[in-house]
Amino acid sequence: MNNALLSGLWKIMIEVPPFIWEKQIEKKKTRIRQATAFMTPEHRRVHHFVVRQLPRLGRPLPPDLAAQELNLPLERVKAIFQELEQNLTFLYRNEKGEVLWAYPVTVEKTPHRITFNTGEQLYAA
Repeated sequence: MNNALLSGLWKIMIEVPPFIWEKQIEKKKTRIRQATAFMTPEHRRVHHFVVRQLPRLGRPLPPDLAAQELNLPLERVKAIFQELEQNLTFLYRNEKGEVLWAYPVTVEKTPHRITFNTGEQLYAA
């Protein structure tokens, strides 16, 4: 398979030259690096934990559960939740401070239902 990007235009598929889409990929990479520059390994660990746990719980995830399971101080987990939420990309909490969604999953009802290979079901954020 060659390294091609095809774009549909009505009934016709047009090959987009690599110099166009490769440039766009580099721009996106730069934006993603800038948007995630604040994240430490601890931020990533907390975020990954929440994404794995929301489907298992099927309800909002409280910060004390993350703190206990990750062996982190509760105040540190709360601070990380806040930092992830402030960056408007990674998670959203309810008024109790529990995580309702952590991209790409949510416990809130959306039109997008997903099923994991483990059988767990949840909504997509």
